[in-house]
Amino acid sequence: MYVGITGVGAYLPEREITTAELQDGVSRAGGIRLPRDLFARLTGIERRRVAGPGEYASTLAVHAARTALARADLDPLDIDLLLFASASRDMVEPATAHIVQAELGGRAHALDVTNACNSFVNGIDLARSMILAGRARRALVVTGETPSRVMRGRVDSREQARRSFAGFTFGDAGAAVVVEPVHRGGILDIDTETHSRHWTVGGIPGGGSRHPRGDEHTYFAGDGHRLRGVFEKVGASILDRVRARTGLEHTDFARILVHQVTLPYLDRFLEVTGVPRDRLEVTVAELGNVASATLGVQLDRVLPDLEPGDRVLFLGLGGGVSIMTMVWERS
Repeated sequence: MYVGITGVGAYLPEREITTAELQDGVSRAGGIRLPRDLFARLTGIERRRVAGPGEYASTLAVHAARTALARADLDPLDIDLLLFASASRDMVEPATAHIVQAELGGRAHALDVTNACNSFVNGIDLARSMILAGRARRALVVTGETPSRVMRGRVDSREQARRSFAGFTFGDAGAAVVVEPVHRGGILDIDTETHSRHWTVGGIPGGGSRHPRGDEHTYFAGDGHRLRGVFEKVGASILDRVRARTGLEHTDFARILVHQVTLPYLDRFLEVTGVPRDRLEVTVAELGNVASATLGVQLDRVLPDLEPGDRVLFLGLGGGVSIMTMVWERS
C-alpha cells in the first residue's frame, strides 16, 4: 500500500506586527534599553503574524483543516483519524483535537501529538503508520501554533533578555494535511534522530507537574547558541542516511522544506549540510518561527508548482532535541 498526502491547507492570522514594533514594545515595558533594531539584526526576521483576540491554536488549525479537506474533496465525516499535532494547544485538558473536531463536525478518533517543532511531521508519520496497520482509513493531521503568546512582554536584565531571546523569533500559523492511501508515490521514507540529553536547551516549563502555576514559567526560555550547536553536530548525518537509503541527492528533490528559526541559523544550516538554497522555500523573514506549522505552511506555498512525480524532502528540527526527515512524492 502507498500512503500519501492528498490535501494541504495553511492559515495565517490577519494581524501582523513588525520586529521593530515588537522590540519597541519590549523596550518600553522593561527596565533596560535595547540597541536599536537588535531583534531584526540578530534574527533576519522582518515581521510575523499574530493570533488576535478570540483566536486560539484550535482556531488556526480549523481554518487550515477546512482548506485541506476542500482540496481533497472530502467532508469531515470522511475522516476516521484526527491528529492535532502541535507544540501549542488550547488547554491542558481535554486534547485540543476534540475542540478542532467539534468545530469541523466530524466523529473521528481524535488525539493530540506533541513533540515541539517536530509535532506536525510526527503526526503525519503516525497517521501513515496507523493507515498501514489497518487502524485508520483516512487521517486529517492539523497544527495550530500560537507561540507568540509565550513571548516575554518585558525584560528587566541582560541575562533575562538572553534567556528569552529565542522567544522573540516566534509567529503564529496553522497547517493541515489529509493522509490516505494513494495509487503511487506518497510518503517514501521517514527517519528520526533524538538526543534527549539536550532537553534542557529550551522550552516552556510551566503548565505541567513541575511548575503547574506561576507566570514566570509560562514564557519560552532557552539557549539558542547551544541549541544551534547541537543541530550543527547532528543535522548533516541524518541527511547522509537519507541519501544512502534512497539514492536521492539534494538536487533530485523539487523542493526541500526546512524548519526555520532565524535567517543566520538557516544560512549556517546550508553551510553545514550543503543543501542548495534554490531548493528552499524561505518563510522565516516574513513569518518568523511558526514552530511545527513551518513545514506545512511551506508545503502549501510550493504545492501549486509541483507536478506528479516531483519529490519533496522535509527536514524538521525540534526541541528535546529531535531531528526528522520525510521524503514525499506527489501522486
